[in-house]
Amino acid sequence: MKRSRKYDDRKLEWLRAGKEFAVFILAAVIIFRFVIGVSLVSGNSMFPTLENGQPVVYNRLSRDYHRGDIISVRMPSGEYLIKRIIAVSGDSVDIHDGKVFINGEEENSGYINGITSPQDGKISYPFTLEEGRIFVMGDNRENSVDSRSIGPLSETQIRGKIIIPAT
Repeated sequence: MKRSRKYDDRKLEWLRAGKEFAVFILAAVIIFRFVIGVSLVSGNSMFPTLENGQPVVYNRLSRDYHRGDIISVRMPSGEYLIKRIIAVSGDSVDIHDGKVFINGEEENSGYINGITSPQDGKISYPFTLEEGRIFVMGDNRENSVDSRSIGPLSETQIRGKIIIPAT
């Protein structure tokens, strides 16, 4: 009888451990599906802020987007990229003399790498963003496919705001 009790205790320990493990897995799935996401930077369009292959964590719950935020965004091609929000709904974007102007003011940010030129695409400048639209660019302006060529994106295309590494 002593052997049977020992076997039952061991079985209960395994059941408890299995239950705890299942709860842990379920919590992890929920957190990574609905709260945070992990992505790898693909390419050099965000250099020097972010480097090719660098992992980033993004907040899926954030819906408060501002100029300067770095986001994970689903491009119309279905590809997921990391870009910076340059302008939001109602903003006017203009590009000339190698610089970006938002609402008539020059974008003076330390993260800009290279000269900003208009790209062949859907945009004529100056361009005003409609409600629910954003204008994104890579920090490495000479090596980025972004809103200059594909047009403004919908806020619904945003997967989340990058939270790690901090900017």
